[in-house]
Amino acid sequence: MLDVLKNPTYRNLYLAQVIALMGTGLITIALALLAYDLAKDQAAQVLGIALAIKMIAYITVAPVASAFAERLPRKIVLISLDVVRALTALCLPFVTELWQIYTLIFILQSASAAFTPAFQAVIPDVLPDEKDYTKALSLSRLAYDLENILSPILAGLLLSIVTYNNLFVGTFLGFVFSAFFVMKTTLPIAKRPPFKGVFNRIKQGSRIYFNTPRLKALFALNLAIASASAMVIVNTVVIVQSTFQLSAHATTFAFGAFGLGSMLAALYLPRILEHKSDKTVMISGATLLSMCLFLGAFASSYFLLLLVWLIMGIGYSIAQTPTGRLIRKSARSEDRTALFAAQFTYSHTCWLLTYPLVGWLSSNFGAMFAFIPMAIIAATAIVIAYTIWPKHDDPMVPHLHDNLSPDHEHLLVKDEQGNHIHDYLIDEYHQKWPR
Repeated sequence: MLDVLKNPTYRNLYLAQVIALMGTGLITIALALLAYDLAKDQAAQVLGIALAIKMIAYITVAPVASAFAERLPRKIVLISLDVVRALTALCLPFVTELWQIYTLIFILQSASAAFTPAFQAVIPDVLPDEKDYTKALSLSRLAYDLENILSPILAGLLLSIVTYNNLFVGTFLGFVFSAFFVMKTTLPIAKRPPFKGVFNRIKQGSRIYFNTPRLKALFALNLAIASASAMVIVNTVVIVQSTFQLSAHATTFAFGAFGLGSMLAALYLPRILEHKSDKTVMISGATLLSMCLFLGAFASSYFLLLLVWLIMGIGYSIAQTPTGRLIRKSARSEDRTALFAAQFTYSHTCWLLTYPLVGWLSSNFGAMFAFIPMAIIAATAIVIAYTIWPKHDDPMVPHLHDNLSPDHEHLLVKDEQGNHIHDYLIDEYHQKWPR
């Protein structure tokens, strides 16, 4: 899997991603400490609002920013957004009011909402071979999982010698080095679609998304994935420290079990995807998540919870990691930024729904009870995804164009039998998926 790092362009981009993720991990911990310093007993509420602001920024800013960003040189866009994130992080140690935290978090997360889809859209052009791209997706998943494990360790080491405000400096340096690695990279020039207005470009991502059957199925899978991951993120600390009466260290190990499962799956996923279809792999991973949610309700000990979390991490990685492959095969190069932005928006919309739902269920009915409703939601979403996703998802689709003249250049693409057939993508010639 690591042989993909021999590509110097991808290697620099991957280093930029890893370093930026470490900076993001540090700011998460530093922000929690800052919130406690400013709000004391209301710190949880402050962090809850900050998380909501993050999701709102992701949902609202990503499609708009992507519509503007795709008209500009990729390198300039990515570097500029890293600089914005770095300068915003550098301002956080100097805040004295809660509204200042909320404002800076919105700016920081808005920049991330613009950066992530633009960054994701570059990788398929850097690695056009599907096997290489699959390995890159797995490496990206590993980077996220390693960040979840290493960031707390790094933060703990730093806090033993400096104050928490210095963690923001670490975040600043992470974004600066991310910009540096992007700067030293020669990125492929993106094809630019004809400009028909920002609003039209925003709609284009959604138009492709909801007119491509495999992507409509992905939307349902996003809900299943969010139902499981929300249980882990929101309820782990409650289950471990309130239900099982264990320490904060035990909570850390529980999160680590989930991350370990995700990493193990990411390591083997490229080999699996060589022999199994995206549909089979992703539906299987989501099914594993749903089963774990049902089993979690009966986890009567901390050891059983660790086992459930480990398997859930495996299911999460299997269901989530191939998403980029679906986006890559569902749009032209010039439409990928808009489509990645649409996926970014709709996946985070699912988390915006499941985060508060898990919290409400846990607060009103108990942390263990919350497993069952979330399992039902996940199972329902999986059935919908399986039903929507075509049984034979062949990209080469024969079809007709009643609105084009017989001598139109587009109709010259034919097979040996004279049928008009090609890799079917939603674009100006193909507004709907053929029945």
